[in-house]
Amino acid sequence: MGVRSSTDAEFTDFVHAAGVRLERAAFLLTGDHHLAEDLTQATYAKVYAAWRRVDGDPLAYARRTLLNTYISHRRLRRNTERPVDLLDDTAAREVDPSERIDVLDALATLSALDRAVVVLRYWEDRSVADTAIDLGVSADVVRTRSRRALGRLRDILTITERTPS
Repeated sequence: MGVRSSTDAEFTDFVHAAGVRLERAAFLLTGDHHLAEDLTQATYAKVYAAWRRVDGDPLAYARRTLLNTYISHRRLRRNTERPVDLLDDTAAREVDPSERIDVLDALATLSALDRAVVVLRYWEDRSVADTAIDLGVSADVVRTRSRRALGRLRDILTITERTPS
C-alpha cells in the first residue's frame, strides 16, 4: 500500500467517524440542510488538501476549517433565504416542532461569529477555552459574545412566545 492509499484510507476513516458531528454543526450554523451539506463538503475538500499537514486532533482542525468556511461564506454572501426543511434530529424529550423553528429563526438573526460561539458552546458543549481556540479569538471575546448572544436569543424567543401564531 502506497503513501497516498494510506493517506486516503486515514481520511476516509476520519470522514466516517466525524461526518455526522460536522454536518450537524454545519446545519446549526446555517439553518439550511442543503447549505450545511455544501459547507461540510467544502470543509472536507480543504481538510483533505491539508491532510498530511494536520497535526494533533483532526476533528479540531476540521471544526476550525468548518467555522472559517462558514464565516467566509457569510461575509461574501448575505443571504435572506429561509430554511424550508429541517434535519431530522431526535431529541431526548418531546419538543414542539414550532419551538425548534423559533430557535433556528432566532439563531439566524445572530452575526456569524455570535452564532458560531453559541453553537460551539451550547450545542457542541465546548469549553470557553476550546471555543476561543476554534474561533481564533480570546476567551473574553467568547464569554462576552455568548452572554450577548444568549440575551438576544432570550429576547427574541420571549417575543415569539408572546406573539400569537
